[in-house]
Amino acid sequence: MNPFSSGTRLRDMIRAIRACKTAAEERAVVRKECAAIRASINEDDQDYRHRNLAKLMFIQILGYPTHFGQMECLKLIASAGFPEKRIGYLGLMLLLDERQEVLMLVTNSLKQDLNHSNQYIVGLALCALGNICSAEMARDLSPEVERLLQFRDPNIRKKAALCSIRIIKKVPDLAENFINCAASLLKEKHHGVLITGVQLCADLCKVSSEALEYFRKKCTEGLVRTLRDIVNSPYSPEYDISGITDPYLHIRLLKLLRILGQGDADASDRMTDILAQVATKTESNKNAGNAILYECVETIMSIEDDGGLRVLAINILGKFLSNRDNNIRYVALNMLMRATTLDAQAVQRHRATILDCVKDSDASIRKRALELLYLLVNENNVKPLIKELIEYLEVSDQEFKGDLTAKICSLVEKFSSEKIWYIDQMLKVLSEAGNFVKDEVWHALIFVISNASDLHGYTVRALYRAFLTSTEQETLVRVAVWCIGEYGDMLVNNVGMLDIEDPITVTECDAVDAVEVAIKRHTSDLTTKAMALIALLKLSSRFPSSSERIKGIIVQNKGNLVLELQQRSIEFNRILQKHQKIRSALVERMPVLDEATFSGRRAGSLPTAISTSSGAPSNLPNGIAKPATAPIPDLLDLSSDDVPAPSSSGGDFPQDLLGVDLSPTLAPSGAGKPPKASTDVLLDLLSIGTYLPVQTGSSASDILSSSQDDKALASLSSLSANATSPVNAAPMMDLLDGHGPGPQKPKENGQAYQSLVAYESSSLRVMFNFSKQPGSPQTTLIQATFTNLSSNVYNDFLFQAAVPKFLQLHLDPASSNTLPASGDGSITQNLKVTNSQHGKKLLVMRVRIAYKTNNKDVLEERQINNFPQNL
Repeated sequence: MNPFSSGTRLRDMIRAIRACKTAAEERAVVRKECAAIRASINEDDQDYRHRNLAKLMFIQILGYPTHFGQMECLKLIASAGFPEKRIGYLGLMLLLDERQEVLMLVTNSLKQDLNHSNQYIVGLALCALGNICSAEMARDLSPEVERLLQFRDPNIRKKAALCSIRIIKKVPDLAENFINCAASLLKEKHHGVLITGVQLCADLCKVSSEALEYFRKKCTEGLVRTLRDIVNSPYSPEYDISGITDPYLHIRLLKLLRILGQGDADASDRMTDILAQVATKTESNKNAGNAILYECVETIMSIEDDGGLRVLAINILGKFLSNRDNNIRYVALNMLMRATTLDAQAVQRHRATILDCVKDSDASIRKRALELLYLLVNENNVKPLIKELIEYLEVSDQEFKGDLTAKICSLVEKFSSEKIWYIDQMLKVLSEAGNFVKDEVWHALIFVISNASDLHGYTVRALYRAFLTSTEQETLVRVAVWCIGEYGDMLVNNVGMLDIEDPITVTECDAVDAVEVAIKRHTSDLTTKAMALIALLKLSSRFPSSSERIKGIIVQNKGNLVLELQQRSIEFNRILQKHQKIRSALVERMPVLDEATFSGRRAGSLPTAISTSSGAPSNLPNGIAKPATAPIPDLLDLSSDDVPAPSSSGGDFPQDLLGVDLSPTLAPSGAGKPPKASTDVLLDLLSIGTYLPVQTGSSASDILSSSQDDKALASLSSLSANATSPVNAAPMMDLLDGHGPGPQKPKENGQAYQSLVAYESSSLRVMFNFSKQPGSPQTTLIQATFTNLSSNVYNDFLFQAAVPKFLQLHLDPASSNTLPASGDGSITQNLKVTNSQHGKKLLVMRVRIAYKTNNKDVLEERQINNFPQNL
């Protein structure tokens, strides 16, 4: 037989394709076979139509175009015989999709087959409709599918339920037609029908609030009874998997119960007993049992519960952490991160196991465990945990040291109780992983050291010892060189000895040697060498006997190829030669860094971000002064708080709310210029880096000696004076960190407030839940919940907000900076808004949401002005 004739069997074509040795030979075979099929189609060869379509499907699987054979599917579907219809429907599902216009021609055939007397043909039509149904087909054929949900054969009912799921997803308006039929499926004894019925009810609840309320009232008891029967059922070989009866049905029932119990106390109360029974009776030595336990834990975490079941669920997750399967441990860590927002104390009991996971060989387990451990750190356990983490830092892998170092530095800065402990821990980190420490961290360390006048001697001696043993850590070398330059005389003379340290013998020559080593290290970068030259200049005044040697080291760099080092060497040599009288004044010890000065410099170096912390100096719990930035509302520097309440007339809302001359605030040097009429003030607040009037390179005297007019100076003074807020807000670094203790659920004071969908797009939904502080009607607590609606995970998630001057805003750290895909999890963040004009003016807020997906930065903005009236 001709291998490329219309009568060629499918296996002969497959054999010919497999015999090809190159891609070109395969393309040639496929091309000839397609030509033969086209010729057969043109001849309307009915005998070989089904064989041609079978070959077309295989060619489609190989990736070659088969559009020329689409109409053959419709002809086979219209045939009377079952074999032809089977091939036709299979080709329809494989060769076409819902976007093809030719699909409209098959609707009538589908309707006839759905009413066919042969149940197998009805099953074929349901399978095809469930796979390629479009919105138009769903509207036309939904009555037939609804009728088939009551069909006598269980296989048809199962297929009809699956087809119904497709229909309500395509046309949610049709959901109410399937509510009663879906409820009847929950009483089925056949497990296949019952699973599809449960799934149909779950999808109905997602698209219809009416269906959700119906199933809560009518079906919760029945579902609980069904689940109890399955849990207590005897051995059944038909459904048994690893000694558990139908774990798939277990999981479907638990998912539906989770949907029904979420946000409803009565429904949750009816299912607590069975959830406790599932959690305690399910075997955990098999994967099927672990899957059921995981779904049970997720259901317990989602429903309304008083806390007893949650402790049981968290203990199950703790047991998962001891499992040898990395997948089970990973999902347990993910779930525990969510549990910290509900019951952090129960999660704390498993802290030792979580710490062991940080030291795991699997990179994914290590990273997730570290994020979870970060959320569990508090004032009571920070010291032992930091000690453990630093000890592990010594032996950790290089690729993990970056994340571990960042977390340790953040925790030390946030929870340190005293300056000496802060300095000690940071020196250990610098000694072990100094090359992974970010610039802002060692800048902050120098700031703390300069403000701890009683620890200058202790710090310079500790840094000198560390420098001698860890010269390869660049950041450690920088801090050590800076301290030796500032406090070298205290190092040599053992000034400021503490009881906890041993005396050390260091000569002037030794101190200069250390700085010289830093300059001549081949791994030292420009910053380190420049800092070392400055240290040498300072030591020339502190060590007069070593002045000539220092001069010689500086002169060696006069011919350096790096222009910056060459210029410094020439200038410093000039000072040493011809300016002996003023040298001591030029190189005297750095004064204590002022809070406002350091705050301004850090604000100028940080990325554009929003902080709601107070402008007044704020102290960490350790007494370490940490800079704070001006609150967002005060950046406006409005001349009056007397701004009108938001109007419902549809005008320019931000301009009505903040309609004042902003030119002195936004641009102090151009106070005479008229403001732009359409300035969106709240939007501009989120571009703080473009107009924040902070002088990062000038002192206060430089500002006052400038040629600005009185009006601009008054504007700057007003900004400085207003940069305080009575709300104890989180510092900017804590806000940007993206981690921290999970937000606690606000306590209600008896009054319920309607939730608000603050923002919703095709990829993201933001939900606000409101409550009031007891006895404080001006203060509103907002819990923001962020849900990812796309199929991509969002990383580096950051939520920012700005409010007008009569409002004061405080943001807690978010529960995570990673937002799972497809609504599998959410991020929560607490906000506290104080309205000084409560009862007169409504809440208003401008939000910005930034995240990264598929290595692309995404920024979404929204103005919220539809807050509930009674807040």
